[in-house]
Amino acid sequence: MKRRKGLIRAALFGICLLVWLPLLLMAAAVFMPEDELYWRYLSPLGLGRDRVRAALLPSYPSFGALGELLIRSPGFFVMFWNSCIQTLPMLLGQLVVGAPAAWAFARFRFPGRKVLFGMYVVLMVLPFQVTQVSNYLVLDRLGFLDKHLAMIVPGIWATLPVFIMTRSFETIPHVLVEAACLDGAGEWYGFFHIGLPLGYPGIVTALMLSFVDGWNCLEQPITYLKDKTLWPVALYLPDIAKDKASVAFGAALVTCMLPVLVYLNCQEELEQGVAASGVKQ
Repeated sequence: MKRRKGLIRAALFGICLLVWLPLLLMAAAVFMPEDELYWRYLSPLGLGRDRVRAALLPSYPSFGALGELLIRSPGFFVMFWNSCIQTLPMLLGQLVVGAPAAWAFARFRFPGRKVLFGMYVVLMVLPFQVTQVSNYLVLDRLGFLDKHLAMIVPGIWATLPVFIMTRSFETIPHVLVEAACLDGAGEWYGFFHIGLPLGYPGIVTALMLSFVDGWNCLEQPITYLKDKTLWPVALYLPDIAKDKASVAFGAALVTCMLPVLVYLNCQEELEQGVAASGVKQ
């Protein structure tokens, strides 16, 4: 039994190492000087004959790439701020719009509820390419193209957060809400004082997944934003990878730090929310 557990742990450790290995190599490449980076990665890729000499630690650590990125690259900060402008209001809108909608799906039984919720599920699984043209036409008619609203408004009405929050609200015992109603509490009181506190893991999970999706989006800004000064930070990486690979590694590291920090601080709520989304009372 102990041997079997040891083999399972070793296998899990190997899988985790495969997941983390690219990130560790990226972090090491950030602190490599340009000549070492060229020798280890760029030269073999350019010549096509030499081998890649990957390393988890640089031979001679250097902060030149980070200095170039954080001091002499104002375009990076512009795109980083664009990502914040486009992502944070979208999350706030999902909380304001999606949470009451999810509470209504979980709390009330009205005609057409299953059909409407089924439509939410269908829209949730549709890829962006299917609705790309229709979204473009709607945003064009509203006058939102080439504005931050082109990224914010479609995200506010996303269906995935509503689905996750609905499943989380359904795990709340109905007796609690009914007891509050018997004491004279209204539906909004039950939503704010019972639904939001007890459905907190599902809400955090939905907002976290939406944050990662919005932070890393590529096709939406290319389609809706022709003005490159409005592009998010995810589009900064391909633009600099052509001639400054060391800066590209640094930009990739700084860009992924915020989602990683969000995950580390919300890991427990994420696990509870994912578990609740698969349970129906």
